[in-house]
Amino acid sequence: MTEVVLAHGIGGRSDLPIPVWLAMYAAGLVLVITFFGLATLWRTPKLRGIQAGRPVPGKLQRFVDSPHLHRAVRGIGVALLAITLAAAAFGPDDPSRNPAPTWFFVWLWVGVPFASMLIGPFYRALNPLRAISAGLTAVLGKRLAIAAARPGAQQAVAAHSSAVLSPAQPDAPQPRYPKRWGYWPAVVSILVFVWLELVYRDASNPHTVLLFIVVYAALQVAGGVRYGQEWFARADGFEVYSDLVGRLSPLGRRADGRLVWRNPLDGLASVRPRPGLVAVVCTLLGSTAFDGLTRTTVWNALTERASGQPANALLGTVGLLASIGLVTVIYLGAARASTVVGHTESGLQPAAVFVHSLIPIVLGYAIAHYFSFLVFQGQAGYILASDPFGRGWNLFGTTTWQIDYLVISPTTIGLVQVGAIVLGHVTGVVAAHDRAVGYFAKRDAVHAQYALLGAMVLFTFAGIGLLVGSG
Repeated sequence: MTEVVLAHGIGGRSDLPIPVWLAMYAAGLVLVITFFGLATLWRTPKLRGIQAGRPVPGKLQRFVDSPHLHRAVRGIGVALLAITLAAAAFGPDDPSRNPAPTWFFVWLWVGVPFASMLIGPFYRALNPLRAISAGLTAVLGKRLAIAAARPGAQQAVAAHSSAVLSPAQPDAPQPRYPKRWGYWPAVVSILVFVWLELVYRDASNPHTVLLFIVVYAALQVAGGVRYGQEWFARADGFEVYSDLVGRLSPLGRRADGRLVWRNPLDGLASVRPRPGLVAVVCTLLGSTAFDGLTRTTVWNALTERASGQPANALLGTVGLLASIGLVTVIYLGAARASTVVGHTESGLQPAAVFVHSLIPIVLGYAIAHYFSFLVFQGQAGYILASDPFGRGWNLFGTTTWQIDYLVISPTTIGLVQVGAIVLGHVTGVVAAHDRAVGYFAKRDAVHAQYALLGAMVLFTFAGIGLLVGSG
């Protein structure tokens, strides 16, 4: 049986074909050269956001938009949730023999965003909590409609109409999701998840996974029943993460609803300021940085001095919040400094305007830290799927398989890691510059970006440094 280790291994830094210090300096130099090249050649906004893209063939459009496909995908999502819960509840207690932790931490949290980068935010269609919420809303609505048809039942329907949409009460619509909430519920859900993943010592226990999924699903479904499907686009951390990374996909939707091939930068430019978006992105970036920090010798020395699990949990919580806070302070400080130097007539805050430029950096950090984790640990997901309940089954003939650690070389892993960090930051520089030349006065557009450029160079050095320190 394969051994499953649910820890975000980061391998391959020492196998880089160049010294690490040279990689750091070269990465910083690439960002600076890119920036000044843009300052010379890119003087007006060029990215068109949701207006851009070349339509895909009509057959592909009809297939993707088919109601039958949507129902099938949603059904698959519900089935995957059910089998994960069943495996977590009734499968082996040992996470090395139970597939549920791997499916949850590796396939969902790591695999779905990576796939979204390639094919767009597909998790929106797969999300089983959307399906369950829609089903419950429909059932409750029908029951209220039946109750409303009975003599003397109008007051009972009115009492429930604020909670669900009732077909018998068209003038009493379902409450709308409050705009002022923005992405703040997603911030909470992501923060709780990364605490579980990175701080809680028993996170890989199948019963821990079961409890988290059940509680999380109950809260999300309740929100969906209350506020409709928009709830998941703003409050479900997994869907929000998939959507943000999916903006970098070459496949996307144009403003007219057409499925199009597009420049990923146009997709990134479609991200618009919303309450809580800065917090979402900084939480994702800061938590990934913290994951790298926990692999360093300095952090290991601190945890060795901590006495007992409560002290380690407290240390981890403080470290996680400090990492997220530091990323947030650096970004907010750089955004604020840009308005001190540059003049703008826009009423929007610069932190909200430029936060989209951090999304490729988040993705770059994620690839650097979790690429090898997905390639190696992800294999355990289908190996263990043959016997999810520990009954001695071999449903797919994979029970005797072992994780293949030779599927990709350490040198390739190291190159992918550093390349992802550099490319993510270069993409962020381009995205920030395109928006800056439209946000700031023309005479200020270049030097107003110096602080943001400095922050991105700092994030680049930190990203590569954490890879090295966790070796």
